[in-house]
Amino acid sequence: MADKTKELKAFERLLTIMDELRAQCPWDKKQTMETLRHLTIEEVYELGDAILDGNLDEVKKELGDVLLHIVFYSKIGSETNTFDIADVCHEICDKLVERHPHIYGDVEVNDEEDVKRNWEQIKLKEGKTSVLEGVPNGLPALVKANRIQDKAAGVGFDWEQPQQVWEKVEEELRELQNEVQHNHKERMENELGDVLFSLVNYARFLKINPENALERTNKKFIKRFQYLESKAKSSNKSLRDMTLAEMDVFWEEAKKM
Repeated sequence: MADKTKELKAFERLLTIMDELRAQCPWDKKQTMETLRHLTIEEVYELGDAILDGNLDEVKKELGDVLLHIVFYSKIGSETNTFDIADVCHEICDKLVERHPHIYGDVEVNDEEDVKRNWEQIKLKEGKTSVLEGVPNGLPALVKANRIQDKAAGVGFDWEQPQQVWEKVEEELRELQNEVQHNHKERMENELGDVLFSLVNYARFLKINPENALERTNKKFIKRFQYLESKAKSSNKSLRDMTLAEMDVFWEEAKKM
């Protein structure tokens, strides 16, 4: 079990350092929420990379960077008496208690799906007019599609079986191919969007995060392609001068590695 005294002491140390940096460091003095925003986004992506790589030492370091940003924003908020780190902590604590009536109230649940359905109903009671209001506009399209479908499913708008979803994927693929044959660019784009959206939905039924799956493929491709580049260089060849058959030899080597 975690040592609460040790944890609180470490957090207090971070708060003290933040106070000192904000008062004494020229760079930290100048920062605003707006100047920190893009840095925060970078830190979260770096954390995501470390998680996908399974590098727990890097996960620990990146979590520290993200935590620093949370403390930094809270420090800036305290300077205008808008909010401080205590307000931030209480806000999330209150939300967690309210959204877990099966723990802190008398609501009974059977599984995680019951919990998710309760969350969406509670959010609507909080004043939201749509369950989709909680999906940020700025999310990458693949992540946004997954969140939209997840939230819609939380209120019962969903397929019943994975096979139904796969049949929808096949239907969308046929519609895409039809537009490709007619070479109608705008309709091709629309149908491709439908294919991707339905594939994201299928991934959800398989309990696979499509963003993680695609990023792992990205990383795999980068590693194999860079191997191909290195082998070409060691052979004093340019990729542009190699045939596909020649490149495929090195590609298969990379896959075996």
